[in-house]
Amino acid sequence: MLAEKRQEIILQMLEKKGSVTLQELREYFHASESTVRRDLNALAARETLIKVFGGALRRGDGMENRDVVVSERRELHAREKDRIGRYAAALIGPEDFVFLDAGTTTGAMLPYLTEKSAVFVTNGVSHALRLSEGGFRVILIGGELKASTEAAVGNEACENLKKYNFTIGFFGANGVSPRTGFSTPDVSEAITKKCAAERTGQPYVLCDSSKFSRVSPVSFAGFTDACVITERLPSEEYRQYKNVIYLEEKKE
Repeated sequence: MLAEKRQEIILQMLEKKGSVTLQELREYFHASESTVRRDLNALAARETLIKVFGGALRRGDGMENRDVVVSERRELHAREKDRIGRYAAALIGPEDFVFLDAGTTTGAMLPYLTEKSAVFVTNGVSHALRLSEGGFRVILIGGELKASTEAAVGNEACENLKKYNFTIGFFGANGVSPRTGFSTPDVSEAITKKCAAERTGQPYVLCDSSKFSRVSPVSFAGFTDACVITERLPSEEYRQYKNVIYLEEKKE
């Protein structure tokens, strides 16, 4: 098959699915890895797709390479975050031992929390203060303070988390993709999220629909390793995944 035809098919696959892997393309075309890489390089050079490790993304399914400071992120998609936070807060039951990740979407849960018998462990400095002011029992873990996200992160934070076993946990993510899972720009933050998620019986990732089909440099969990709560179906390709809750389709 001519390279031009392969490349046309690759773009058709991306338009339909949003992402493709090297292995998937090798098997589809019965071609070598070097051949597939040349095709992806050629398409990336024409800016018709985005190359990522192990495959490619549809153009527009962009990379999220940096963290926006909390003061800016709080205003982004505020209405959607409020809906997500209200729904997520209602999932906490009596005596739950809760991990609450730093971030503005998890922070949207705070005004709606009512379960005083639950215990909250968080790496979010502002979350801890607001929980304490609200009369909740809260444990703030130690670690390196990341100013842009107001979070304790890194190996020290991970060591602190290893003593806990959470019944339920709520996490933020910069990127959500079936191929790359849940991702964030910072490796120290990813380490912390991964440590907490692995010690959580029922993890939830809270994200508005703009985060879907986006990829950040460091993944901290696979796409099916957590339930996802978002305000609406971002595209029909996600309909097949049973671990995603779309609030537009639920009575809140």
